[in-house]
This record gives sequence, C-alpha cells and structure tokens, in this order.
Amino acid sequence: MDHSQLISRLVDIAGQSHVITDPSKTLFYRKGYRFGEGKALAVVKPKTLLEYWKVLEACVAADVIVISQSANTGLTGGSTPDGNDYDRDIVIVNTLLLDGIQLIEKNTQVVCLAGATLYELEDILRPLHREPHSVIGSSCIGASVVGGICNNSGGALVQRGPAYTQMALFAQINEKGELELKNHLGIHLGNTPEEILTNLQQHRYSADDVEKDCGQGSDHSYCNHVREVDADTPARFNADPTRHYEASGCAGKLAVFAVRLDTFPMDKETAVFYIGTNDIQALSDVRRTMLTEFDSLPISGEYIHRDAYDLATVYGKDTFWVIKTMGTKWLPKLFALKAKADRIAEKFPFMPKHFGDKFMQVVSKFIPNQLPEKMEDFHKKYDHHLILKVGGDLIPQTREFLKNYFADSSKGGYFECDSKEAQAAMLHRFAVASAAIRYHNVHEKEVGELVALDIALRRNDKEWFEHLPEEISSKIMHKLYYGHFMCHVFHQDYILKPGVDGHELEEEMLKLLDKRGAQYPAEHNVGHLYEAKPELKKFYQDLDPTNGFNPGLGHTSKNKNWQ
Repeated sequence: MDHSQLISRLVDIAGQSHVITDPSKTLFYRKGYRFGEGKALAVVKPKTLLEYWKVLEACVAADVIVISQSANTGLTGGSTPDGNDYDRDIVIVNTLLLDGIQLIEKNTQVVCLAGATLYELEDILRPLHREPHSVIGSSCIGASVVGGICNNSGGALVQRGPAYTQMALFAQINEKGELELKNHLGIHLGNTPEEILTNLQQHRYSADDVEKDCGQGSDHSYCNHVREVDADTPARFNADPTRHYEASGCAGKLAVFAVRLDTFPMDKETAVFYIGTNDIQALSDVRRTMLTEFDSLPISGEYIHRDAYDLATVYGKDTFWVIKTMGTKWLPKLFALKAKADRIAEKFPFMPKHFGDKFMQVVSKFIPNQLPEKMEDFHKKYDHHLILKVGGDLIPQTREFLKNYFADSSKGGYFECDSKEAQAAMLHRFAVASAAIRYHNVHEKEVGELVALDIALRRNDKEWFEHLPEEISSKIMHKLYYGHFMCHVFHQDYILKPGVDGHELEEEMLKLLDKRGAQYPAEHNVGHLYEAKPELKKFYQDLDPTNGFNPGLGHTSKNKNWQ
C-alpha cells in the first residue's frame, strides 16, 4: 500500500474522525511530555481492541513503523518518534479510548485494557478496599496501567517494586514479518483474533474460563529484595533482566492489548510522619532500621530536598491546588487543554512559546500558599525532608522509634501529620517533578537546558546525596533532588546555565554514576535518552526481530531488521 491507500484503509477501520493527519493536530501525539519529537504519517485512535488489531495488520502490510502510546506521559521520549531519520514512515496508535477494566478472581486480580489509566483503576478498587500495584506517581499525570507494565515503572510504594506481570495479551511481529496475536492472559477467550479480542472487550467469559496459577501478576519477591540494605546493587532498575517478561519491560516492542495484574488489600489505618534533618545519616538510619528491624514494610518514603521544595512551592502550586480541589481525574483534561492552547498559540508569531505554562504561572500567583505551617517551619530549618507513610501495626512501632531516635534534636525532628497535613505533604511531593518543567518553560530566555536523570543507587550506598565536582556544578543554575528513598531511587533535575551543552554535561554525570555503581534509568524506560545495555537490547531484539514496533529505543537502530 502507498500512503494514500494506507490512510484510506485506516479510515475504513477506525473512522474519519479517529485518523489524524494534519501535522498541527498530530503534534500533541508526536511530541513527548518532556523530550522527543518527530514526524508521523498519521495518528490513529481505535475504539475497540479489534480495530486496534486491524490497524496493526494494515500497518504491517504497508511496511510502516508502529509506535503505540496511551497517555504519552513518559519522560524519556519512549512513546513518540525521535527525529526524522527512520527508514520507514511512522503511524502512531493512541490507545486511550480502549479503557476497560475488569475485576476477576474475587477482586484479587484485574484485567486492564490498553488505555485504562491508573487513576481509573484506583477509583474502581477504592470502594472494594483494595488498591493497584502503583498509585499516581511523582510525574505521570494520567498514566496508563499498560504503560507502567511496558516500562517496568516503579513508583512510591515500597512493598511492590516495578510494575510486572507474566500475563498479557499482545501482538508481535515474528521473524518473517508476520503479525501474530498471543493470548497469555490465562483466560480462555476463543481461537481467532476476532473471537479473542471481542470476547475480552465485552467481558464475554466466565470464572471457569480464568486459569489459576498461570503466572505472576506482580513481583512477589521485591518485598524481601528491598530489605537487603547491605547489597552492593540497586533494588530496582529498568534494565534488570529478572523483571523482563514479554509485555513487562517491552517498551512498546510489542503491541499490548491487555494485562492481568494482582490487586492488594488497602490498609485500614494509615499515618504519615514528616521528618526533617540536615544530616543525611539520620535518614539513612531511619531507612536501615525500618527495612531491617520492623515487622513489615512502610507504605512509602518520599524524599524532597529543600531546593526542590522551594521550586514546587512557586511553580507547582496550581498543580497542587487542582488536585486538592478537583481530584487527579481532572489533570489529564487540563493538561490536554494546555497542550491545545500551546498549539493554537504557535500559529501566531506574536504569542510566546510555552504559552500554556506561562499563562498558568500567572494564574497561580492568585492562589494562596497551600502548605501547612509545620511544613513551612521544617523547610526553614532543614535541608532534607522525608514523608513517611505507614499502616496497621507499623504505626505504633514507627511512633516509638521516631520518638526515641529524634530525642536527640541534633539529628533533626519530626511530626505526625493530621489529615490535612498528610494530604499537603503528598501533594507537594507530587508537584515537585512538574515544577522543574514549569520553571524551565517560564524562564526559557534566562536559563539553559533541562537535564533530568532517573537513577537507582546501590542499596548499601551511604553517600546517597550527590556532591558534584566544581567543574560540573559551576555549569548548573538549579539542582533539584527528590525520589523514593526506601528503594534508593532518585529523580535528579538540573537546570543548566545558558550556553551549556546538556548532552555533554549529562555524559559527564553518567560517568560519575557509573563509578558509584548506580543504574539508570531506574523506573522509566530508556526511551531515546539513555543507551540500552546489552541485555536490554537483546530483549528488544527477541521481542521484535524485524524492528517494526517503536524502533530506536536506547540508541539502537531505527532501521528495518536492526540494520
């Protein structure tokens, strides 16, 4: 098929309104949330799983590249084209309309279709007093469940590790260039693609069709793995081959229709403790004690450095306020509205670049400070902040430990949050990541590039807080540190001085991390920012031998058959 024939076929499958070819309208799907942009022949938004399959069939027959995406919230450009040096044309398939969620196995497991989002899954499970593997993370606003699985996303919850399953329904291009549908969900749905996909979408199967013990729906070993605080390796990182299995970690090298996952009991009672210190050893002591001596694991332990706290107070205030007053489900809509405003503004030369961010920042000046007095007091006193959430029997044990440990006030201080303080602490942590992007876009003429690193430190690394050599530090205007402290996973954003080459500086930083035994990326896929390590590259090649799905990841070949 030539281009016009392919477009015509895609319109026949999905409908005229669900096939977008105007470059100004496809930009939202072609441009990454933080990084990456390239051309695409079309964007297709299938309404059913069967339409998705037929779109893939047409694209494979036309010998074009397929990049599947859902919320497009990735931070490394892994769900969009990167440049225009591919050897074939690209069709982007956006799966957000495929948003079904099905409870199975007495609510202990769930089947999520390709476009199901994390906040939708949380809403469905909450009345059942259960929760998913992950909760809304530090940066992924509106993130999809399947996207988390494909990227081995980690997140804040200490007990559960990277998103992982051995049960999925996916399409794969074999060595002969043929498209195959593989049902590894452990659910009997029929024999042909039409039967399998239609029966799943319409939940046309019974409890007897669901196999038991046909694979893991989460990483069952992580709760023990993270406790090994003397291990000389990171707890979790994207290139870990032990957590790669078909859809899990595939990064779009398969077209995933659905995944089957475990759900988890919700803690009946929780408590949040806010800890501040100027000595990193104090936080190390808290981490070691809780992971090695406590009866169970904390729910989360989120770290924020003072500088990141500062920036989020100003440049994340509107995000904080929207979630507090309207809930997370409104965020994707508001971000889509902002993206649309940016697209319209780009058509007029007199309008500023990043109009949406600049407009929202002006609006945010009229929003009063949202942070409680106790948090603000700790911000004045301490460089390092830890938001510690625990549940059940761990609450009295944590109270006693913190009371005794911080009896020596030279180590720092803590307070137990009331409900409003707990919400504020968690929302402020959520707002930190997007604040760096907002600051950079608002001050684009005054600052240099934005470099974002996602790293996993060794579990036994005592010097976890970074100290850069002067020749690197002198090139940076702002250093922002935050992360999932108990897992030793850190997000480090650097706003550079004007004229500094971000790629060169990043390479210098990565060499320092290599010397420290760190792994990167920790919980986002390599995308087009990081180089795929040999084991990860082989995993990609085994999944996609003709390189027809999402080529170029991890600085690998963008050409057919990996040439």
